Amino acid sequence: MFAAATKSFVKQVGDGGRLVPVPSLSEADKYQPLSLVVKKKRCFLLQRAKFTSTPFTLNDILLGDREISAGISSYQLLNYEDKSDVSLYGRRGNHMVNDVGINVAGSDSIAVKASFGVVTKHEVEVTTLLKELTTRKINFDHCLIRQSRSSRKAVLCVVMESIRTTRQCSLSVHAGMRGEAVRFHIIDEQNPKGRDKAIVFPAHTTIAFSVFELFIYLDGAFDLCVTSVSKGGFEREETTTFAVLYRLRNILFERNRRVMDAIARSELYMDDLFSDYYYDKPLSMTDFSLREGTHVRVNLLNHNIPKGPCVLCGMGNYKRETVYGCLECFFNGQKYVRLHAVPCFDVWHKRIK
Repeated sequence: MFAAATKSFVKQVGDGGRLVPVPSLSEADKYQPLSLVVKKKRCFLLQRAKFTSTPFTLNDILLGDREISAGISSYQLLNYEDKSDVSLYGRRGNHMVNDVGINVAGSDSIAVKASFGVVTKHEVEVTTLLKELTTRKINFDHCLIRQSRSSRKAVLCVVMESIRTTRQCSLSVHAGMRGEAVRFHIIDEQNPKGRDKAIVFPAHTTIAFSVFELFIYLDGAFDLCVTSVSKGGFEREETTTFAVLYRLRNILFERNRRVMDAIARSELYMDDLFSDYYYDKPLSMTDFSLREGTHVRVNLLNHNIPKGPCVLCGMGNYKRETVYGCLECFFNGQKYVRLHAVPCFDVWHKRIK
């Protein structure tokens, strides 16, 4: 009965879907600002998450003895009086029958009257709270943290605002047929069959609340999810492993980039060598350095040495191959050097002088 009335209140007040109705009158005092509640995700997409109260506040799960001093502002929200008929054939009607526990034989609906009067809204000053929590960390040894961390469906939330009554309130229901003229007149002496029921609850009873989810990191730091886009929960080990692999990938990419830059610089150096040689000494296809006392350019195929890359211009991205070389020079443990006839042969021997 109380749950049905709070659900109706939240549905009519709205607030963009942030408000959550208090499910039970016995737990209404546990949904105060800065109290902790556990949000359990449902398996099905169409079902709303379930909120469970806890006996703890945000101060209880933080390291250190310094209390949170964020202020709580309050103001009057509205004056709420509601009268509605609920069909017994719908899902809401079935829940109502279970909640109110009255005789519904021969009835097709239940009349519900909720008189909350003036209700007030109490909310935490978010800006002040965020500044206070900048350097605070979560105590992982707290029993609530250990139990919530072990479940992937549990998300810790902080109550940021609550809506309370200001006076003694009443709820009444009447089971009957649609179209009756008097639906809310309840007289216990004329109600032997138990077809009417009423409850009265005290002032300052919380009937609705809203929360911010907590996202808790492995080092104890945490964020308040102030928007519906951001989601709460616990940082998992696999998330950290993924971050390490991502950083390793970036390191490898950076190393490969440096290697490619070094190769590019070496190719530029070879281009400079060739440019200097061309500038100092114009060459022709017949200039094979056959002067007396110098090494002789030979065709390596005649010495059973296969065609291969030139040691000067064939080591970059383009494998420039040649059949010519020098049998009197040594390179990489080989008793010959492959060199293009022009200009690599003379450039090579110019460098080793």
